Amino acid sequence: MSELILDFFDPSKRGAGGIMSSSASRKAFFALLAFFVLTLIPLTASARRAPAPQGEDAISAFIFKETGSSVLLKAKDIDKPLSPASLTKIMTCMMAIESGRMNDVVSISLEATQVEPTRAGFEPGEMVRLRDLVKAAMVNSSNDAAFAIAIHLGGSVEAFVANMNARARAIGMYHTQFTNPAGYDRGLYAGNRTTARDLMILTERAVRYPEFNAIAKLDRAVFSELSTGKNYSLRTHNKLMDRYPYTVGIKTGYTAIAGPCLIARALKDGKDMLIIMLDARTDRWSLASAMFDQGFGGGAETVQVAGVAPASPRTDSVAATAVPAPKVLAVRARALESLRSKADRERASASVGVIHKGGKRNRSMAKSSISAQGKELTTIRVHGTASHIETIVYKSGKKGENRKQQLATARERHLRNRVALKSAKNGDSRKLALKSSGKQRQTIKMARKGSAKRTIADVKSEKRRTGKKEELSMSRRPNRSPHG
Repeated sequence: MSELILDFFDPSKRGAGGIMSSSASRKAFFALLAFFVLTLIPLTASARRAPAPQGEDAISAFIFKETGSSVLLKAKDIDKPLSPASLTKIMTCMMAIESGRMNDVVSISLEATQVEPTRAGFEPGEMVRLRDLVKAAMVNSSNDAAFAIAIHLGGSVEAFVANMNARARAIGMYHTQFTNPAGYDRGLYAGNRTTARDLMILTERAVRYPEFNAIAKLDRAVFSELSTGKNYSLRTHNKLMDRYPYTVGIKTGYTAIAGPCLIARALKDGKDMLIIMLDARTDRWSLASAMFDQGFGGGAETVQVAGVAPASPRTDSVAATAVPAPKVLAVRARALESLRSKADRERASASVGVIHKGGKRNRSMAKSSISAQGKELTTIRVHGTASHIETIVYKSGKKGENRKQQLATARERHLRNRVALKSAKNGDSRKLALKSSGKQRQTIKMARKGSAKRTIADVKSEKRRTGKKEELSMSRRPNRSPHG
């Protein structure tokens, strides 16, 4: 073959006129073709020998465990930082539930509607309850709903994201950095990262709330816009809800960087199983179903992982596993009632201080009230019974406090005006009264002096008439006590 190629370029072996004969040309062409074919055969063979990874090998990081347990049935690269895609929305929705403002009516801003690709289709100015936005974000993974939640609760996306990161640190998510409330991971929102371990911590925190569980297991979110009555019906992207009968949610996610992601939960025969998958470039639905079957069948090997706190096993239904013990509920209720009563007393005292002592006094009392509430909230957090009570009380009382301060200021201004007017009207009469009172006191004083003079004159005249000085002096001496 090499000789034919050399003959093709050798002028001495060409035909007349310097052109190779037709037979020689054909031979050279076929020789070249055969050379390239034989060169490519080893490459294709090596490609066939390295098939794409399948099953668990195709997942970058995952955890399979019983919810609330420190034992991991299966795990891989649980501390590897990866993009969580829309699994980010679990934190966004959990913070909305913890705020205690799920009945708030949210006005959809223009910024919230300028997102892609998954959207519920909200229009600027529409009025939607916060609870319905949480449903849209969790069930349909609507990015416009997630941004509307962030802007309503945080005032801005940036402020809410800062609260997300602070909350993550507070619950032990030390390898997580959120850049947005929806799960974007490129461009302006690049750097949105977490780990399988941190997502496990987040999920086990979120399932403590019954409302979160009720929303996470929905296959469709149905609600209405409040001002126009426009109806929304949003379908879930979680195909495991149809494929595995024991699943109860929770969330799916996907971006080109993150790949397919999944957090799934299933209940069967008193067992509560949890799966976290990041970058699962395989059939995640079939793999999750197989894992659940293995976990419920008891055939999975166990792996003890440090840093995962043990918890009591969960053996009831979804609602029962999420509801705290009656003792915890009672303590939480007492703490909340105590905090509300204290806040009411402090606000009442602050209002009285505004009327009687002025604005400066009111500010000092307001500061002391905030300080007292802060001590109460710190005590509650230490006991760990109601970590979100401070948010509930603060949000519910903030608007009422502002209105009461405005009313107290107005009353104070009205009181001062009345006092000033009354003073102006009665100024002259008070002056006259003071003058007359002074004259009266002077008259009484002069009368007493006159009476004393007359008494002395009478005594002298009587002495002259009788000549008995000693007797007169003793008879006129006033009766007094020995210590008079």
